[in-house]
Amino acid sequence: MQKVVVFVDVQNIYYTTKEFHNCHFNYNAFWAKATSNREVVKAIAYAIDRGDEKQKQFQNILRGIGFEVKLKPFIQRSDGSAKGDWDVGITLDVMEYAKKSDVVVLASGDGDFDLLINKIRKDFGVSVEVYGVAQLTAKSLIISASKFVSIEDDLLLKTTR
Repeated sequence: MQKVVVFVDVQNIYYTTKEFHNCHFNYNAFWAKATSNREVVKAIAYAIDRGDEKQKQFQNILRGIGFEVKLKPFIQRSDGSAKGDWDVGITLDVMEYAKKSDVVVLASGDGDFDLLINKIRKDFGVSVEVYGVAQLTAKSLIISASKFVSIEDDLLLKTTR
C-alpha cells in the first residue's frame, strides 16, 4: 500500500473554488479520492484563524475527516490589506514528510510551490499530485506535478453555505 501525505492550502482552495465554480470544495470527496487504497502518514490543512464560530465549525469538520488543522492569526494591515500566508509552513512540512511517503498530495494553485515539487520529486523520488482549479492554477505548478487533478464537479459541494 502506498504511503501518502496530504497538504491543503485552505485559503487558496477556498478562494479559487469560490471564484471559478461559485461553490465550496468538498473535503470529504477530496479525502476519499486522494487517500483511496493508501496509508495516510500525515494530513494537514493550513488555514487562517479569524476566530468566528462558523470557521471553528469548519475546522472541526476538517479534523473529523482526518486533517490536523494548523492556524495562523488573521492580520489586518492599516492600509486595509490582509496577511495570512502559509507558504513557508507548508514547504517545511512537505520537506519533512515527503521522505516518509510515496505520494505527496498538495491542494493549491499557488505557483510558488513549483520549486518545492521539483525538489521533492528529484530528491526523494516521490510522486506529487496537485489538486487545483485548472483555470486558476499556475501552469508551472501543473507542469511540475506528477499528476494534476482539476477541481471539478466530483470535488464540489453543490449547494453554497
